[in-house]
Amino acid sequence: MPLHIENLKNWEFPEVRTVYLDKDVMLYALSLGFGADPLNEQELPFVYEQQLRAVPTMGAVLCHPGAWLTDPRTGATRSKVVHGEQRMQFHQPLPANGYLVSKARVIGIQDKGSEKGAILHLERQLVGEDGTLFITIRHSSFCRADGGCGSFGETLTLKALPTRPADQIITLPTSACAALLYRLNVDRNPLHVDPAVAHKAGFTQPPLHGLCTYGMAARALLKGWLDYAPQRLLSLDTRFSASVFPGETLQFETWHEGDGIAFRAFAQERGAKVLDNGWATIAPAA
Repeated sequence: MPLHIENLKNWEFPEVRTVYLDKDVMLYALSLGFGADPLNEQELPFVYEQQLRAVPTMGAVLCHPGAWLTDPRTGATRSKVVHGEQRMQFHQPLPANGYLVSKARVIGIQDKGSEKGAILHLERQLVGEDGTLFITIRHSSFCRADGGCGSFGETLTLKALPTRPADQIITLPTSACAALLYRLNVDRNPLHVDPAVAHKAGFTQPPLHGLCTYGMAARALLKGWLDYAPQRLLSLDTRFSASVFPGETLQFETWHEGDGIAFRAFAQERGAKVLDNGWATIAPAA
C-alpha cells in the first residue's frame, strides 16, 4: 500500500541520547576489520585505547532511531523496505568517548509510482553536550511496495562515476564472523546471524549489514588515500547495490576527482557490485 505521506511529513521522533565509551569505539573498528593484523601500526590507533581514534562512520550506529518504520502509521511494508543509500557529512572528528544527542526528521519522499515504490529520506544530526555538531546523516530507504503516495521535500542524488580505469584498487577481506561482531554495535536483526531467518528471506546465508560494508568503504579510503587520518574524511555517500556475505573479499575501485574520491565496490569472489556511485569529500593533507 502507499506510504502515509501526511503522517510522514509531520512525524515526531523522540530525542535520542547516547553515551559511548572507548570500548564502543574499538568494537566498531574491530567489526570493520581494523586490527585484523595486530602488527599493523597504522590501524592500531583505532583499536587501542592509547591515542584512540574513532572511525568517522561510527556515527551511523549512534543515536539510532530504531525500527520506526514498523509503526503501521507510516504505511510502510516493512518486509519490502531495503536500505538504498547512505550519506554522512563529518563536521568534526568524533571524540574517543562522549555524549551525543540527536533527533531525526523525514526530509523527503520520492514517489516512483505504484508499481515501482518510493524512496524515503531521513536526516539526523549528532550533536555534543555543548552543542557542537559532529555529523549529519542522511539515510535513504527504498520502500519497494509503497509507491503511489506522492512526493514532497528534498530529492537527493549521487555523483556519476568516472569512465576511465580506476586510479587505485583497494582490496579488503571480510571476516567470516564480521556480522556477529557488527551486530553488537546496534543492529541485532536476526537476518544477519540466523541461517533459518536468512533462508526464509531468500538468502543462502546471513548477509553482512549494509552499514558494515559502508564502514569498510571508509576503512578502504583511510588506507588507500588518507594515510589513516580520520579528520581528512569530510563526507561519504554511496548506494547499496547488493548484499555482501561474511568471508568475501571487497574490491574497491577508486578515482581521485578534484576535492574527493569517487568509488564503487565489488564482492570479488562473485563479481557482484555491492556499492555504487560512491563519493567522499576529503581534506588535503596537513
